[in-house]
This record gives sequence, structure tokens and C-alpha cells, in this order.
Amino acid sequence: MGVRSRYPADVPVAVITDSTACLPGQLAAQWGISVVQLQIQANGRTDDESRFDRAELVEALRANRPVTTSPPDPGAFFWAYQDAVSAGADAVVSLHISRRLSATTDAARQAAQQVRVPVHVIDSATTGMSLGFAALSAARAAAAGAGPARVLEVADRRYRASRELMYVDTLEYLRRGGRIGAASALLGSALAIKPLLTVRDGEVAPLTKVSGARRALARLTDLAVEEAGEDVVDVAVASVTPSAREMMLVEQLRRRIPRLNDIMLVNASTGITVHAGPGAIGITVAPVP
Repeated sequence: MGVRSRYPADVPVAVITDSTACLPGQLAAQWGISVVQLQIQANGRTDDESRFDRAELVEALRANRPVTTSPPDPGAFFWAYQDAVSAGADAVVSLHISRRLSATTDAARQAAQQVRVPVHVIDSATTGMSLGFAALSAARAAAAGAGPARVLEVADRRYRASRELMYVDTLEYLRRGGRIGAASALLGSALAIKPLLTVRDGEVAPLTKVSGARRALARLTDLAVEEAGEDVVDVAVASVTPSAREMMLVEQLRRRIPRLNDIMLVNASTGITVHAGPGAIGITVAPVP
């Protein structure tokens, strides 16, 4: 059905998101967040993104074999909503990837029409852990007894305040998948030039370009520190296959951000990876409400 986690009983507002939120499974389960999976088509099969082996997808991408993504089927959302109702939810808050990056919210809204409790489908105009942190904040508010209006307010404040910062080895994967947005202005740069990107107004947008991967990652770290400023923030570092490189970024951010509430290293959604490319790294800076 394309759904991970189950909604806990005795909480009146269910929180549901999609797999581009990059939420670690343990956190989603702890807070009862159902995660509806985007679909990937690769190597002759179509399945939930969580069921694809990461190494297999990376190999397919690097070999230039066709790999595409599609939104969840409306049926996956319907059963996620029905599970929430069966567990006692009186309302559902369904938080999703920007509609300019995926038709996921369209599928969610189609399913919402078939459910007997109010379902609030939200286009977050972002993705990654900006979406993940918003879902966590919403679920915590719901667990504390907040009603739908308050849960929506908490989620809205979190994703609007959060910032996605991204390093990609090349813009080619974004170009292939049609997700390049305003970052198309950087196409044609020399191979040694590494783009740094963000999500702005719901689409991928350029920040700057830097010569060489090492300098680009150093600049990415600087931008995250600047974005955090003096705020109390949560930070997530996301990549396809976390390695020593990402651990180094985590430690640098831990040392340099003065009011760090929490920092985590997460697996990037493989659906995002299809469009950002195997070498991509994302940093989310999310002020704590």
C-alpha cells in the first residue's frame, strides 16, 4: 500500500507525510507518523522507494539507465487515512512535498474526498527534512492534545522557517527529471564548478556555484552556519549513502552552530536522489519554535 508506520490510538489528529520527508523510521514510529511512499521505476520494475536497494539505484543512475519517480497512488493515501480513522482520529493533517516538484498533493486530495473525517492536505512548498521537521512538530503537538487548527499552525510555522541547502555534483539529473526550476541558470558551467542550491517558492533555485567539490562543501557548511545565526535550530544532514564526508559535516556544524538543539544524519529519500544525483548532500536548518 505504500505506507510505513501506524497511527497511534487515542490521539485525535493524525499526521501523515510522504517519503521525501527523509524521516528516520524510528522517529516516524515514535511519533506515530504514517509515511506514504513515492514510487520509483527502475530496472524493469515499479515499487515503493523504500523497497529499492540504494546501491542498485546509484548504479543505475551512474550507468544512465532510465530511473524515474511518480507520486503515490491515491489508494495508498486512502488506506493511510482509513487506518488513522480506525485508530480513532477525528481529523488528519497530511503534509507533503511541493506541488511544483511532485503531484503528490494531488493524489492526497483525491483520496481525502473519500474519507469521512476532515483531511487537511498541505503543500509545504518544500521537501527533505524541512518537511520532516514540520511533520515531527505537528505530531508532537497532536500528541499533546492540540486540535487540527493548532497542529496546522505548528506545521506551517516550521516548514516556512526551515531552509534547504543542497550540494549536487552535477545539474544533469535535475535537468533530466524536469525538476531543475530556476537552477537552469547554472547549466553550462564547467565540470569543476559545483552548484549549491535551495528550494524557493516550491522549486529548486540556485544559491551560488563554487569551484571544486571540497570548496563547495566548505561553502555549504558556511551557508548553514549563517542560516542558523543565533537561533535555536535543529539540523539534518542528508545523503544517499552517509560516509565519513557527511560525518565530518555533522561534526563541523556541531562545533560551529552556537545554539544547536539537535543534529542528525539521515538517509536522503531515494526519490529525491533520482533527481539530485548520487553525490548530492542536503543540509536542513530548522529554527525551533
